[in-house]
Amino acid sequence: MISFDAALAILVAEATPLATESVALDAAHGRVLAEPCIAQVDAPRSDISVMDGYALRDADLALGAPFRVIGAAYPGTAFEGRVEAGTCVRLFTGAPLPQGADRVVVQEDVARNGDAMRVVGTLSGKRYIRPHGSDFRAGETLLDAGTVLGPRALVAAAGADMAMLPVWRRPRLSVISTGDELAEPGGARARVGSIPESASYGAAALGAAWGAEVVGRYRLRDDIAELTAGATESLDEADVVVVTGGASVGEKDYAKQIFVSLGTEILFSRIAIMPGKPVWFGRRGAQFVLGLPGNPSSAMVTARLFLTTLLAGLSGRAPADALRWRSARLMAPLDAASARETFVRARCDEGGVVSLANQDSGLQRALAEADVLIRRMPHAEAAPTGTLVSIIDF
Repeated sequence: MISFDAALAILVAEATPLATESVALDAAHGRVLAEPCIAQVDAPRSDISVMDGYALRDADLALGAPFRVIGAAYPGTAFEGRVEAGTCVRLFTGAPLPQGADRVVVQEDVARNGDAMRVVGTLSGKRYIRPHGSDFRAGETLLDAGTVLGPRALVAAAGADMAMLPVWRRPRLSVISTGDELAEPGGARARVGSIPESASYGAAALGAAWGAEVVGRYRLRDDIAELTAGATESLDEADVVVVTGGASVGEKDYAKQIFVSLGTEILFSRIAIMPGKPVWFGRRGAQFVLGLPGNPSSAMVTARLFLTTLLAGLSGRAPADALRWRSARLMAPLDAASARETFVRARCDEGGVVSLANQDSGLQRALAEADVLIRRMPHAEAAPTGTLVSIIDF
């Protein structure tokens, strides 16, 4: 067996970005920029008003002074003339400031009668003008390469006048679940001895959350011919294949040997962690295969540790983004750790974290209750309430 850190280092070395492609702005959410996003226009493109009101010359402004309204300006439609002494232009929020004007008086501070306008309110020192280019200028970098394009980043990219964005290609993910006892959810009750297959749904959803395009999901019996056909089909369609089950040393644990027979080089196998000792990882050319335990909790813990790291790197993010450990205080004590590095399912509570009482690797209800993993080093001593521990979101 190898250590968690050693296994992770092997996987991280393989997790390099795939090819780039250009996508339309409305299809870019969740994608990772392959190149910086450079502004193509100034923002704003001219001085603009930030309030509804009247544009005039500040030098002419005096409480009660008369002004003649000579026109109007609207967002996207400028007043073509020039503001001279004693004149003003009606304008609305976002409208370009007319030439000659250097002040906007808000509409609540004026009285208007036809083309005559007087300032009647108590004026503040604000000019209510957003200067040309005060947000950014054409040629400035708004988003760095490697940025995950969330809602706020997409606003900036659109504001930069970018219709298409260069992004890293999403890894294609196929998930295989193995086991004679497994049935599709909804059908297990009809067959004695069967159980609903659940781990593949969690692995696929986790993969999609970390940038993958899920292209296949297979439930296969422990039959060499069926497994070989499923493995071949998955390798034909995917960059990453996840296999749940068949990773141990049982009589029907065929998954790893089948992928080896199809040309997969095993990069690591069996890790000194709990849960998840049978995890293995291999490569076939530019494709990767990650073998996870069949027990749902073990599968999801190890998918959170290894699958997310692999997908982060392949999709253009830093692999380390997947495992950003932070400190939290225990709200209840933890027993001493075993000889293997342990990842304890826990939940955040007000002021800290509490481990779940039952850490059995086959539990499913507990997965819905846990929202963090606590990292415990081998042979760690018992930790009393209040101890700082390392956690990641689960």
